[in-house]
Amino acid sequence: MKKIEQISDREFIFGAMLVISNKMDTLLERTLSKYNVTSKQWFLLLVIFNLFEKSPTIKEVAKEMGSSHQNIKQVALKLEKKGMLEFEKDKKDMRATRLILTEKSYEFWKLIENDGKKFMNDFYNSIEKDKLKEARGFILKLMLNLNEMEEKVDI
Repeated sequence: MKKIEQISDREFIFGAMLVISNKMDTLLERTLSKYNVTSKQWFLLLVIFNLFEKSPTIKEVAKEMGSSHQNIKQVALKLEKKGMLEFEKDKKDMRATRLILTEKSYEFWKLIENDGKKFMNDFYNSIEKDKLKEARGFILKLMLNLNEMEEKVDI
């Protein structure tokens, strides 16, 4: 019996998720390098584009991405330099800064559409819809557990 087969399901899944995360990041970096965008920059744009009806604050994006305000601001500043994002003080709360997608960021999504579809198709190759639905439920539960753990740490 191989050593990996002796690992409990919980330990295997935990380690595998870390490996998957690292490999996804590496492959995304390679795919995105020709567009001069990092995986973190791409993910920030993706979150804003897909999760918000109006321009979100840095704090709102940080919460959705599971990151700190400072990290999101640093990534956003790099996107601002590339002309893909603008910063704007919130009109109701001058302490808050909103992140606004620019026309260049919308052009970026059109530009990478084919590479994005290919990446997703390759990533989910041979995985049936019912398995994806099961995985979604499993991952949502893990995310809820992480949120609960985070709240306990913040107390």
